[in-house]
Order: sequence, then structure tokens, then C-alpha cells
Amino acid sequence: MRTKLFLLLLCGVVGLASCNQDYTPKPRGYMRIALPEKEYKLIETGCPYSFEIATYSVFKPDTRPQSDSCWFNIDYPQFKAQLYFSYLPIKGNLAAYLEDSRELTNKHISKASGIEETLIIKDDTHVYGMLYTVEGSRAASPLQFHLTDSTNHFLRGALYFNVSPNNDSLAPVIDFLKDDILHLIETLNWQS
Repeated sequence: MRTKLFLLLLCGVVGLASCNQDYTPKPRGYMRIALPEKEYKLIETGCPYSFEIATYSVFKPDTRPQSDSCWFNIDYPQFKAQLYFSYLPIKGNLAAYLEDSRELTNKHISKASGIEETLIIKDDTHVYGMLYTVEGSRAASPLQFHLTDSTNHFLRGALYFNVSPNNDSLAPVIDFLKDDILHLIETLNWQS
């Protein structure tokens, strides 16, 4: 009996002595995101522009009542993301469109840590514009842009995710989709 009590006491002392280190929980992890191979297809919109989109995306006309016939969306179902586009013909009002685009981007400034602007100039295809990268973990739309030929056409786009904004965990997907947006811009052609 004394031996059992001694062994029990010894196990208790050894157990308590082995728990003298601080416990550090593992940091929260995020699921691994499988990114598909880049491949593109030409989209003829029936509107005064065409471009290439990724084959893993879905081109859809915008069917909301306030939308125009040349407004559309590109869905990325795998990433729960959508790229919203609106097209407007220029009728001497380019400055107003540019200001509206800037204001829509700046609405995210309260949640952003910064907005990086990238100038787009493609003289060979008359594509000019600005790509806005909205930085910060709580910004609702991490990428926005507008494109114009400066005389007839104005196209605006904004990327949104159908998840709570956390751009730290979405960073690989945002970078991946930014490449697709840059490819769209590179392949954009205005039509009469």
C-alpha cells in the first residue's frame, strides 16, 4: 500500500514538474488555395469592346434593373469573387466619369491602409486609364480600374469577394486575379 502511494505521489510530482514551460498555441492557419493554370479566351461582348478572360471565369451580363445593356460581370466561382463592369459612352463628359471613378475608389479609404495607383497607357490600342490597388485587410474591393480611349468609350471595373474582407488571407487570390485583370486590360480592344 505504501508503495502504491509512493508511486502515485512520484507520478504527481513528475507530472507537475514537467508542466513548467509556457504553453504557446499554434497560430490560426488558412486553407491552402489551389490556383488553376492561366488560360484565356476571347469574349465578344456585342458592345464596343472585346477582351480576353480566364477560362475558369464566367462572363455574365449584368441583369440588375439599373444596369445598361453593356454592363457585365465576370464571376470567379472557385474564389467567391466577382468583377463588376460598367460601360458608358463619352459625350463630352469624360472629366465627370473620371471624377466618379476616383470617388467610388476613395469610398474605401476609411477601411484601407493605402491606395496604390498604376497609370495605364497603351497608345497602340488607345487604352488609357488607372488601376487602383486598395490596400488594407478590411477593404471591400481590393482592385478597381477605369479605362478609356479618351474620346468615345469609358469602362470601369471593381473586384469584390463574397466573403468577409480579410486581405491578408486573400492576398494570394488577389494577386492571382490582378494578373487576370492586367491581361484583360492588355487585350482590350475598342470597336466602332
